[in-house]
Amino acid sequence: MTKRCPKCGQSFADPNLNFCLNDGELLMYADDRSSPQFADEPPPTQFAGDDSPPTLMMNNPRVTDPIGWGGQSTPAVYQPTSPVYQAPQQYGMQGFAANRDQTLPIVAMCLGIASVIFVCCYGGLWLGIPAAVVGFLALRNADNYPDRYSGRGLAIAGLVMGGITLVLSLILIFFGILGQVIQI
Repeated sequence: MTKRCPKCGQSFADPNLNFCLNDGELLMYADDRSSPQFADEPPPTQFAGDDSPPTLMMNNPRVTDPIGWGGQSTPAVYQPTSPVYQAPQQYGMQGFAANRDQTLPIVAMCLGIASVIFVCCYGGLWLGIPAAVVGFLALRNADNYPDRYSGRGLAIAGLVMGGITLVLSLILIFFGILGQVIQI
């Protein structure tokens, strides 16, 4: 059964062809009569369940042969026009400074503040001495290793408050003992 293009009128005998090769128009089945009509059903194919149109290969793809092309036999090597900058090797993360430790200075200042609050309860003995010792250690770390430790001012504050409350507590103890001796 032949198919005919309604636009250009060309007939095609291939039953698998669905579109005109000249203008791409949908082909119609041609009856024995002179006027072509669209068929209600396509003729039966060898695959009963496949109602999709078959694939038509128009041309073979272009074959390229890059080896036989004219020109240079080897590709040119890219050479940069400006010198290449290489950064010096650095270890660790760039652009971020490491935080320095402030644990001991904060502990010394907290102990110093608590010793001032509890100075009436002899806080200089049980809070002032540890504040002075921890403040001294923190001050020594901040002076000897400034790249690892900071908080020099906090350490000085804890050391001074611990020392003052220690002296005040010793004075209170002295006057307490003196008051007991005079009263007898």
